[in-house]
Amino acid sequence: MDAPVRIGLAGYGFGGRYFHAPLLASTPDCEFLGVVTTSPERREQVTRELGRPAYASLEELVRAGAEAVAISTPAATHIPLAQQALKLGLAVVCDKPFALNAASARETVELAERLGAPLTVYQNRRWDSDFLTLRRLVAEGALGTLTRLESRFERFQPEPGPPAAGGGTLLDFGSHLVDQALVLSGPVERVYAELRHREGADGLDDDVFVALTHRGGAQSHLSGSWRQGAPGPRFRATGTTGTYLVDGLDGQEALLVGGASPASEGDRWGIEPEYRWGRVLRGDHAEPAPSARGRWDLFYPAFAAAVRGTRPLPVDPWDAVATATVLDAARAAAATGEVVRLA
Repeated sequence: MDAPVRIGLAGYGFGGRYFHAPLLASTPDCEFLGVVTTSPERREQVTRELGRPAYASLEELVRAGAEAVAISTPAATHIPLAQQALKLGLAVVCDKPFALNAASARETVELAERLGAPLTVYQNRRWDSDFLTLRRLVAEGALGTLTRLESRFERFQPEPGPPAAGGGTLLDFGSHLVDQALVLSGPVERVYAELRHREGADGLDDDVFVALTHRGGAQSHLSGSWRQGAPGPRFRATGTTGTYLVDGLDGQEALLVGGASPASEGDRWGIEPEYRWGRVLRGDHAEPAPSARGRWDLFYPAFAAAVRGTRPLPVDPWDAVATATVLDAARAAAATGEVVRLA
């Protein structure tokens, strides 16, 4: 039972290539078998870049001895592939957005429970350096009682804008923004949203604002954009006694895209330089808030341990249903201009 979990990867686009393959290859608890892809170009890439086999289907991956699969394909394929993998007896990691709507998310989680198969969602941003730092500050009481979270994923790429594979900005960036808000402040009772849609045949939203009122009274103001020429702070988290302010994105994405990995960086992985630290501000008084180490590298070891039955899943799949429920409400609120109340 201590043997590495034999796992494959479905999809070798940007997410599979940079966010999953290097982490799987760096995890001793996983034996990375190869990649499921039908694209001839991607199959050649897999062989050249990873030195691992490419498989034509999930069935072929199972015949190769896989126990699990990480799904990193276009958003609309997540649920069909996750359900197929579960029925084949595979444990599943599904990239975000987990589902296009809450109903299909709930159906898939219930299927996994009936089959007794481990299912989790790749919410890697829970292990961002800045988010871990914010959680630490809240737990220590450094901000007092948290009253408002401002959280942003904003980029300036007006053309071509958000990739269609992600399902639009609300689903793509919003899946992370809402998940973090729920982890930090708990369930939501009211949702308001504004969406701006890109001109063209696909009509994807590329600029979104979502306001959440949590049951505990805290508010979360979430922004995602591909058209923002002046991105705002990553977090401005305000409590009754202070505010945590931090700019820029966690550095792990840039490391992976640049070819680094936890295996190549060792103990340096996820450590933010001091100039990227945030600050805790109380009026004119400001003090540095040393950044926690970013730990995307912990996700797959935790998943492997869950498959072996020695610890819980790194992300409860019902959390993804809760996130999808909020995103459904945001879509409805944007369509009507009204606040949507959740049961």
